[in-house]
Amino acid sequence: MTSNDHSDKNRPGRDPAGFGPALAHHAWRLSGRIVAGVGQLLLWILTGIGTLLRPMAIRLGARLNGAGRPGTPGAPAGATAPLPRWINAWAEVAESWYFAPLTGLALTIAALAELAPRVDTPLSVAGGFAVASTLPLVWRREYLRPVAAVALGASAASLLTGQVLLVTTSFAALYTLYALGRRLPRQSAGVLAAGAAATVAVVYVATSTLDDVPWPAAVIAVLAAIGLGDARRVVETAGRTEAEAEERTNETLTRLTAVQREQAVMRERARIARELHDVVAHSVSMIAVQAETAPYTMESLSPEARAGYTEIAKTAREALVEMRRLLSVLRADAKPEPDAANSPQPRLDRLPDLIEQHRGAGGQVDLAVHGDARNLSTTVELSAYRIVQEALTNARRHAPGAEVRVDLTFLPDRLAVRVRDDGASARTMVLNRDDRTAAPHDAPAGRTRLESAPAAESGGGHGLVGMRERATMLGGRFSAGPATEGGFLVEAELPLNREERPTRGPGSEAPPGRR
Repeated sequence: MTSNDHSDKNRPGRDPAGFGPALAHHAWRLSGRIVAGVGQLLLWILTGIGTLLRPMAIRLGARLNGAGRPGTPGAPAGATAPLPRWINAWAEVAESWYFAPLTGLALTIAALAELAPRVDTPLSVAGGFAVASTLPLVWRREYLRPVAAVALGASAASLLTGQVLLVTTSFAALYTLYALGRRLPRQSAGVLAAGAAATVAVVYVATSTLDDVPWPAAVIAVLAAIGLGDARRVVETAGRTEAEAEERTNETLTRLTAVQREQAVMRERARIARELHDVVAHSVSMIAVQAETAPYTMESLSPEARAGYTEIAKTAREALVEMRRLLSVLRADAKPEPDAANSPQPRLDRLPDLIEQHRGAGGQVDLAVHGDARNLSTTVELSAYRIVQEALTNARRHAPGAEVRVDLTFLPDRLAVRVRDDGASARTMVLNRDDRTAAPHDAPAGRTRLESAPAAESGGGHGLVGMRERATMLGGRFSAGPATEGGFLVEAELPLNREERPTRGPGSEAPPGRR
């Protein structure tokens, strides 16, 4: 024997002993595909019928859903439409534990009632088969396979023994096949279909019970019941898979949004820290310089005073070192701003320049100052300036060409900043309840005013995140969202320290007035 003959002998397809199991396996898979094809064909037919009847169904649905709808003329307040009321009631009953027992008992009673005119007494062989074919369906939800074995076995035995063919028992058998097709895997459903078709063939050959029913109709009914169950199982599985995938996607997007929000907050805090460092470092440096030069400019100082000034200068220098160390930690994950160290931090006296920049970009803005305008601390004025800057940037971004009004109100204990644009009238704004940020419906998915403010245009800020952080840092209040009179409104209140309430002196420079 050559090597080729030896290899051919070892092939599974040429082994006589393995030919039978391979053929059975292929027949098993083919039967499952046939059942699935029958189910899909039936669904296609039902879908076509539904398409043809769609206009009539729409009119009927409008009548059923419209009658009794709240707000319909002549309908009582709080009434529910008939169709939703019936569907909700049916769904509630169908999901209850007593649905299967009630329907099973009702089917048994109907079978006995159908059999009564044909036999002398229900206590007969036909009555026993009728009860055995229907009563087990009471427990079909808990024990489907044993129940199906009893019900289908009783139906087959009834047909093979030549008993009277009943509509109720035929329906029970077909429903049992449908339930099995809905629960079993596709290959198992194919085996079930082959067995059911073989049973129908045996009944036609051995008895005359089904002579009044054409054999193609009986075979199609059996295959259709199993095929519809398999198609229903596929639809339910696909629905569950899609729902699980959507839930996982929503969870991932929620976590990603939370991470992005945290990163935006950290970057904005680092930016605020750099600005405050420039402000506070200058003041602390002045303290250190004056404390160091005081002993040389005042000769009448006592040794204790000289030691005190020396300690003040030392403490100021140590504070500067600690500030730079803390700022280096905040700067670790933040991008540097090359111009931040060379340009002075803006105050309210630079608002006119900011207003002109907005107008130069095509925007319309009016500035109004209310109350006793006066100089405030650098921190408060810097925060107010940045809030106005971010608000104008968002107005240019989301409502180009809209009219913007900026109001500064000097109160005894706080500075109120209010920026409103009327550009949201042409688009609908929604308020996110989690971070209270507004986003236009026509913006890309996941984009909000918070995220879409351009860094270069807003000074590297992050929109509403930066405004909120600045107000919170000072212990103030911040809100942003659609205005009641239309447009978008940004409001902030920045509290003042008691040292920051001096009346305006003769040489002080007031912020800009109404423009």
